[in-house]
Amino acid sequence: MTILSILTAPDPRLKATSQPVKKVDATVRRLMDDLLETMYAAPGIGLAAPQVGRPQRVLVLDIAKEGEPPNPLQLANPEILWTSEEMATYEEGCLSLPEQYAEIARPAKARIRYLDHENEIREMETEGLLATCLQHEIDHLDGVLFVDHLSTLKRNILLRKLMKMKKAQAIA
Repeated sequence: MTILSILTAPDPRLKATSQPVKKVDATVRRLMDDLLETMYAAPGIGLAAPQVGRPQRVLVLDIAKEGEPPNPLQLANPEILWTSEEMATYEEGCLSLPEQYAEIARPAKARIRYLDHENEIREMETEGLLATCLQHEIDHLDGVLFVDHLSTLKRNILLRKLMKMKKAQAIA
């Protein structure tokens, strides 16, 4: 497995719509495994293929808390079949927007269909952090960042902070 480089905003590749995979074969499984290794090393709880410059509809996540055994999910071609009217708000961050966080309201529950690591079609009902994380990562597949759910003012403030941080790191 390989640790991949994670793109950071405002890289235009993060705004592109990803293409479905034909099937989960050895190449896609390798991508899933590399995404997991990259996510764990970052560290993060979710990572989508576009975040490493691969415009494919593939994502991984693991919301296991520290001290719990890993519980990774690897999904290809995920689609949201249903979301609840009830909303839940979580403070979201993103490996492509390091050290930037904001409260984002999303549907509290969602039903997802996807291809698993073995190319089997699966569906799952999700709620809480898992539902939020899946919606966040599926957004990446459609070129949407969590800051796109904020007002223009709040989004611009976060993006300016990110640019300032990048400049400071470049100077150091």
